Amino acid sequence: METKSADLSALKINRTEENNNPRRDYSYYYKKIAVVLIIIVVLAAGYFIVQSLLDTSVEVNLTSVVLRSPSESNAILTASGYVVAQRKASVASKGTGRLIYLGVVEGDKVKKNEIIARLDDSDIKAQLDQAKANLKLSEAELKDAERSYYRQKELLKSNATSQEAVDVAEARYLRVLANIELMKAGVVGAEVAMENMLIRAPFDGTVLTKNADVGEIVAPLAASASSKAAVVTMADMKSLQVETDVSESNIERIIMNQTCEIILDAYPDRRYPGYVAKIVPTADRSKATVMVKVGFKDYDSRVLPEMSAKVMFMMETGKKVDVQEKAVLVVPTSSLIKKDNKIIVYTVKDGKIEETIINTGRQFDIYTEVTSGLTEGDRVVETINEKIKDGVKVKVE
Repeated sequence: METKSADLSALKINRTEENNNPRRDYSYYYKKIAVVLIIIVVLAAGYFIVQSLLDTSVEVNLTSVVLRSPSESNAILTASGYVVAQRKASVASKGTGRLIYLGVVEGDKVKKNEIIARLDDSDIKAQLDQAKANLKLSEAELKDAERSYYRQKELLKSNATSQEAVDVAEARYLRVLANIELMKAGVVGAEVAMENMLIRAPFDGTVLTKNADVGEIVAPLAASASSKAAVVTMADMKSLQVETDVSESNIERIIMNQTCEIILDAYPDRRYPGYVAKIVPTADRSKATVMVKVGFKDYDSRVLPEMSAKVMFMMETGKKVDVQEKAVLVVPTSSLIKKDNKIIVYTVKDGKIEETIINTGRQFDIYTEVTSGLTEGDRVVETINEKIKDGVKVKVE
């Protein structure tokens, strides 16, 4: 009875109190986080603004000390290209057969018409022998046909034979003559086929690559995947030129026979004298360039096809330029300043300007020779102004 009279309302959950708890309101936390982030951003921006206002660093451009030949100061345009043999051939055979002899390798020098390879010609040799034998047979038959024809003509004079017999003998004689010409043509054809089995050098040159080996099948058009067309690739090493692309906007600076200086990437310390040999009369629309071929006035055996090269086109000043003159160390003249009768350049060390005393030599256009005080690759301030002083903090652009 006591259980029945108990007040069950005390067991109800008070959800109103739970909903009013701020710890359950997530938007409350989001607002706090947003406020903190805004404060952080404002403080960071203020820090950088104050730093920029207090920063007294001077912005400078640096340039490198480089080796430069005296002739480079006379260059009006520089372009890159490749050494290309103007006379080059992939030497192939006119006949088809198995390669049984190859007498050259890469680097060998050959003379015009020299036999460099030979194909198997045993079957053609048999055809040639047969053609010669047929020719001899026809020549032997000619003697009998000729005697028979002239005999019938003599007998006709005394009416000992008929005109019909004479005509038959004459036809046989002419037929044998024609057959002899046919056999001679067969012999010539077989001899040509024999010659086609020999692969000769088309001109004096040097073998660049070997494309086939003994035992492989060689065909004029490489009809199958297992056959080879070219046996060797050769080039005339006396026809080397540098082919370079010049921008359309600069092509007006180039004229025929213009003096040039050629520097190969393989030998940067060696300079070769050159000249403009040809300006190809068409432009490459995809690159907006015109090809210019530069010939060598003099070069040595170290110059090889497909080497990369740099060409400097010289200004025609009337002065003779010695391209073999040794390169010297130079800096832009704008980097120099005279102070207390001394020539000074400014370098950057640990973010500060540092004075460096140097000795100078000749002046080349916008460059000045450095005889002491700097080494190749050193970095100096490119342009001097009133803010550039010893010990000043700088920022490198």
